Amino acid sequence: MMSPTEMWLKRDRQYVSDALKIRFYPLAVKSGKGVMLRDFEDNGYIDISAGWAVANIGYGNEKMALALKEQYETLSFSSNITIPDHQMIQLSEKLANLLPGEFEKKVWYGLTGSDANDCIAKLIPISAGRPRLISFMGSYHGQTMGSLALSGHTAQARFISGANVVKVPYPNPYRPPFGETENLTQQVIDYIENEMFTTICPPDSTAGLIIEAIQSDGGVIVPPDDFLPELRKMCDRHGIYLIVDEVKVGMGRTGKWFAFEHSGIEVDAVSLGKPLGGGVPISAVIARKEILDCGNALHLFTASGNPISTKAALTNLSIIEEEGLMENASEQGEYFKRQLLDLQTKHEIIGDVRGKGLALGIELVEDRVTKQPASEKTAAVCYRAFELGLLVFYVGVHSNVIEITPPLIINRQEVDMAVAILDQAITDVEQGRVDMDKVRQYAGW
Repeated sequence: MMSPTEMWLKRDRQYVSDALKIRFYPLAVKSGKGVMLRDFEDNGYIDISAGWAVANIGYGNEKMALALKEQYETLSFSSNITIPDHQMIQLSEKLANLLPGEFEKKVWYGLTGSDANDCIAKLIPISAGRPRLISFMGSYHGQTMGSLALSGHTAQARFISGANVVKVPYPNPYRPPFGETENLTQQVIDYIENEMFTTICPPDSTAGLIIEAIQSDGGVIVPPDDFLPELRKMCDRHGIYLIVDEVKVGMGRTGKWFAFEHSGIEVDAVSLGKPLGGGVPISAVIARKEILDCGNALHLFTASGNPISTKAALTNLSIIEEEGLMENASEQGEYFKRQLLDLQTKHEIIGDVRGKGLALGIELVEDRVTKQPASEKTAAVCYRAFELGLLVFYVGVHSNVIEITPPLIINRQEVDMAVAILDQAITDVEQGRVDMDKVRQYAGW
């Protein structure tokens, strides 16, 4: 006889499109509270993915639940593309004030990080009066045609689009694109200036450059400290807009509202999504006024900025501020990273530990010298962690980086429990105690 979870998974296989699935283990969830999710047999799991960094205030937050109930009873919907309600206007003012810089700013709304980056793909060339855009290899900006054109991730490689987008190497300190870690920032800047600008992408026809301050789905890659400042200088030299994608690592995850703030720079536009609504779909672009005012009705959706989503975002921002969640992200992130570095001394399979705040990555390799990606073992670690009561996903162009993006409410005891389970899961994989036939049924991506 099938369990309730097995029954739901069977119906999932029967009725739900494979095109929207990335599955790592056989789990269907019934409820969630705090950092815990529960299946239909009431088994509990510590979730250190936060549903791809969406549930930044955790699951079942009572303040959020009450705010959404009251908002639905007051005004359940207004198509703000035609008749604005005050929630959207309030949120716009709040977000504009969060973005560093004394220039005039405006805000655009959508429902996903993909449509936010679609906004960038469409409006930046119009605003600048230049056709070309630059993005980075390994980047993941979304699944719509405009956002996937900006992306440089293997997940979008089968689609052909974006003839106006040129992709350049991301400065990965663990896997340097030009073979040397010394002067990595200058290597990449020189490549753009001396190779790309003089051949296929003239700067005077380049409108903007989009980058992730931490390349998340590309492998939780943190660039050298001087990279974003040097990129800003380069863009200024050529009159190119600098856009930062903060869809996954923004909204307090690194200890600041935006991950790029650690570099001390100002940017011309930033895209937001995933955690902005604390679990309710909403995305945004905050940008220079001239970018978002370059024309009327150029990029809009009927439900953009709807009152439920904007109320969720306002409540989410308030909770982050009032409960000190950015400070907690910094404190717990530093502690979590130290614990993971301790694990690295125990397990040869851990090639690198990196990240900032509560955006952390563990890169698994077959050999620390050759750095051969341990892709299948990474899938096995995630699967075994699930069996032991921990939910975590893997990312990276080689599918060998365990991504850790827990709710910002996580405490030290929960971190210790998560690290202990990861330790056991890695040990079990190293000692061959995981059924790889089961793992291969859930190949992730």
